[in-house]
Amino acid sequence: MTQHARGTFDVKTTPVSVDEQPAAATLGRFSLDKQFHGDLDGTSHGEMLSAGRVEGSGGYVAIERVNGTLNGHAGSFALQHSGTMAPGVLQLSITVVPDTGTGDLAGLAGSLTIDFSGGGHAYDLEYTLPARG
Repeated sequence: MTQHARGTFDVKTTPVSVDEQPAAATLGRFSLDKQFHGDLDGTSHGEMLSAGRVEGSGGYVAIERVNGTLNGHAGSFALQHSGTMAPGVLQLSITVVPDTGTGDLAGLAGSLTIDFSGGGHAYDLEYTLPARG
């Protein structure tokens, strides 16, 4: 049965140096540290790579490992991000990496959406967990 976990998160990005090439797409590398609140209560750490050349357009990929409690189930899992942005258009895919769940979250599958409209970061994790017998 598909379930939902909803809440907010805070994120801190820290730049990691990369080589710059004039007139080429700017590449960025960042470490990520997040604190999740709500149905998912925990922290994550990861890395993000980005590219862009024109203001308001770009792309990024990221991997993060989440540790915490998801609706009362304790463990960890990994999320994989892929996003592109053009003026007025955002395409974002964030999925649970298969077979990365540990503890009570073993077998976790799903995807996460982010709502930026309230000025912060609100998430909705749509997920399934195998039945425990």
